[in-house]
Amino acid sequence: MFAVIRTGGKQYRVVPNAIVKIEKLEVEEGSTVTFDEVLAVGGEGIAAQVGAPLVAGATVTATVVAQDRLAKIIIFKKRRRQNSRRKNGHRQHVTVLRIAEIVAA
Repeated sequence: MFAVIRTGGKQYRVVPNAIVKIEKLEVEEGSTVTFDEVLAVGGEGIAAQVGAPLVAGATVTATVVAQDRLAKIIIFKKRRRQNSRRKNGHRQHVTVLRIAEIVAA
């Protein structure tokens, strides 16, 4: 079974027992998070349900594994022949989740 959830302005396809890195949520490690914004649900032997915009009654439950940061990306801007350059780095904060269960309506 799979579900498509929306959180942090992005959409994620999740399956049970999967590890997912999403935009940072203000929750403690070890706590449980429930996502109500389920856009689609489907799976083996189950006809896919696509919401308009959400699937009614569907939820996804996950456990917070860690609060982490992604690998650093380098932003380098250079203007040729003008002795002008700028270097900057960024590490995005993420929440690592383990998907516990997907409940369809």
